[in-house]
Amino acid sequence: MSGQQQARLPAIARENYFTLLVPDGNLRHTMTPDQIQTALKAVTYPGYSRDIVSFGMVKDISCAEDMVSVVLQLPSTKPETAQQVQAAAERVLNALPGMPRFTVEVHHPVATTEVPGRALDSQNKIVGIKRVLAVASGKGGVGKSTCSANLACALQYLGAKVGLLDCDIYGPSIPLMMGVTQQPTISTASRLVPPIAYGVKVMSIGLLMENDRPVIWRGPMIAKTIQQFLMAFEWGELDFLLVDLPPGTGDAQLSLCQTVALDGGVIISTPQEASLGVVRKGIEMFKTVNVPILGIVENMSYLITPSGDRMEIFGHGGGQTEAARQKIPFLGEIPFFMEIREGGDRGTPIVVAAPNHPGSQSFIQIAAKLQKQFS
Repeated sequence: MSGQQQARLPAIARENYFTLLVPDGNLRHTMTPDQIQTALKAVTYPGYSRDIVSFGMVKDISCAEDMVSVVLQLPSTKPETAQQVQAAAERVLNALPGMPRFTVEVHHPVATTEVPGRALDSQNKIVGIKRVLAVASGKGGVGKSTCSANLACALQYLGAKVGLLDCDIYGPSIPLMMGVTQQPTISTASRLVPPIAYGVKVMSIGLLMENDRPVIWRGPMIAKTIQQFLMAFEWGELDFLLVDLPPGTGDAQLSLCQTVALDGGVIISTPQEASLGVVRKGIEMFKTVNVPILGIVENMSYLITPSGDRMEIFGHGGGQTEAARQKIPFLGEIPFFMEIREGGDRGTPIVVAAPNHPGSQSFIQIAAKLQKQFS
């Protein structure tokens, strides 16, 4: 472009737009960063249905006269993930009419050995919280929230300072299971303070919504809410913050991994293959975002009848077999006791109501194994 032609453009256009000069020398088309960002919405993050723009992975777009530069920041250390995203972004940009030369630069954390307790330095740590553990399941109906509530109480029973964050935005059940109805209070520093139940600090979207009112939000709202729960609340000094995730591998999971440095993930499953098949996706999700997997818990492992017979309703041993296949710890079995379900419905976890009950002892033993991994 000649100096005379360049002068015909306002300064902001020269700095932020790519100008296409057609053969007759007239300026016919400008390309803006907004247009490029809109095009990049067609690029989804591997394993998710959500695009890299809404996830906040597009960190910079610059448009010079003969070059467009895009900078992406990914949460995964896997080279294949970076390559896949870069290739998809390049395909999208290459298809734009009048696209000049361009570069797509991908940044991601330096790979580290996946050792429990060693979180990524590039991610945020929450002041005062030593360990953040995610409790996840591949599918719903496996008792993940029941396990989260009882494991939080079990860790507190063993002497740890514990918080429990319910990130199941669409179906929060932690307030019911922990018997919490009061809303957060305001500290002297004008920060929100979670209520306490059985010595555990608890937060959930369910404490901020009217009874039975559904949450009808898109992904970005979920991400913002999770960030606020983690960073805008005054959690105080905690040894463990357990995060009860929704089923699956969607917005909440990746938003959590992008917001805070997770020290590990616990996978909840039932014994049958229908559950274990989806569990493998949850394991791969944690691997993709470089979160150490602390182990698998097999819930509803078996039932003891009133006559003393053992019934394996959903089969048995699938969780332990999968843990061995994946080369990750098997944390233990949770039997199918009516008292566990009744405690959740009453808002008094069985670990609190009857710590010597066999079901409580199962949770306490698993909690002790988790503690030992960080000792």
